Amino acid sequence: MWVYLSKRVLLFLPTLFIITVISFAVSRLAPGDPVASKVGVGAEGGMGTRSTINEKTIKLIREQWHLDKPIWQQYVIWTGGLLCFDMQKVFIAGNTNFGAARFTGRPDFGRSFLDNRPIFDKMLERVPVTLTMNLIAIIVAYMIAIPLGVYSSTHPGTTADKLSSFSLFALYSLPHFWIGTLAVTFLANPEFIAWFPSGGLRSQAAAGWSFWQRSADYMWHLTLPMIVYVYADFAFISRQMRSSMLEVIRQDYVRTARAKGLSERKVVYKHALRNALIPLITIVAALVPNLIGGSVIIETIFSIPGMGELSYKALISRDYPMIMAVFTISAMLTLVGMLISDLLYSIADPRISFEKKTS
Repeated sequence: MWVYLSKRVLLFLPTLFIITVISFAVSRLAPGDPVASKVGVGAEGGMGTRSTINEKTIKLIREQWHLDKPIWQQYVIWTGGLLCFDMQKVFIAGNTNFGAARFTGRPDFGRSFLDNRPIFDKMLERVPVTLTMNLIAIIVAYMIAIPLGVYSSTHPGTTADKLSSFSLFALYSLPHFWIGTLAVTFLANPEFIAWFPSGGLRSQAAAGWSFWQRSADYMWHLTLPMIVYVYADFAFISRQMRSSMLEVIRQDYVRTARAKGLSERKVVYKHALRNALIPLITIVAALVPNLIGGSVIIETIFSIPGMGELSYKALISRDYPMIMAVFTISAMLTLVGMLISDLLYSIADPRISFEKKTS
């Protein structure tokens, strides 16, 4: 197992290199000039509309954002920041001195084109909200989906199975943006039913409340977004659980367990369920990047200050460093999720081994 883990970690290095190259290239090939937009000079205005002051401002901003350097130097500075190294003094006056690189102890994704704040600080403000939402969503979705999928697979063809299948397929087919808009319109609107707040995470008067009152208010604000966030996930996971269980309970070892006189509960939950979890582990690995990336649709509709909303604002404002940071982190988390899924495979099914078997 340790040999396998070492190989996978070493394989991450060239993969991460390719990811950073693609992320950096996409940001540089995107149309538009972020510096000109920053000083209020659009592309349609042409060079003739730029005053001397604007030209000086543009030059200073380009130097601050390292856009005055060659592409490869920009890439080295940006990648060095990802690895917690300050590379700004490496390239000075046309000279290259890698010994001037300084270890900072924290990643540096550069500064936002939008407000010139460090991107790492902006992400730290948003990640706890997105992480909380996604952890709750994963836990709730699996708590609902696994028992529902097991029940449907052990009672195939019954009225309850048909009703749950129809309901779950209907839920899965409903898009998030439509359900979210309907939820805000009809369940968070004084003209209809104002059961929930229409957006945000806290009430305006929450500053003077006690800890438990603020916690209850926080959960009240999250309830409606989480319902919209979770319904499609548990519908999909439940269908996967059902199909996986139906395949497993037809295996010979399950029939043997029944023939030995074991109770149906032991057969299902001790022998069949563990092997049926393999497809769900794959789904967990795919959900890991969402822990940081968040949901753009849900956070935008409900005005939740998370990573999804931050990514959306960065996209529409051409904040390329922020887009690069989100893209790179999501890709890295995808690799981590794949590694975690491999480890969980061997835990769920001891027959799965990543070591070479010797005869």
